[in-house]
Amino acid sequence: QLQLVQSGGGLVQPGGSLRLSCVASGASIDHYTVIWFRQPPGKFREGVECFGKDGEIINSADDVKGRFTISRDNAKNTVYLQMNSLKVVDTAVYYCAATTVPCTEVRGGPPYYGIPYWGEGTPVTVSS
Repeated sequence: QLQLVQSGGGLVQPGGSLRLSCVASGASIDHYTVIWFRQPPGKFREGVECFGKDGEIINSADDVKGRFTISRDNAKNTVYLQMNSLKVVDTAVYYCAATTVPCTEVRGGPPYYGIPYWGEGTPVTVSS
């Protein structure tokens, strides 16, 4: 059974950076597509970045292009979300999630998008 444990959130000033980690156990992370989602206060959960099990990367949120980067370290069984030039609107609870289908075949709507494995969520607050 795949389990995902997140770390790396917190409070940061606008313009700052954070790196979120999603550590997998129980299976190899490279057998799964991993997606970072976020849920801003009072809003639906939305996809941010997707790292497919075959290595494809899809950016799901236009407003993070050029600022957020998803990556995978197979040796550490970890997927990261590097977030730079953070804005107040990036404030949200961030979740990593894993599924066995490619990024382009994720179906379903919020909150769980038909995805079976989820991390516990980590809050990110961008504020001065």
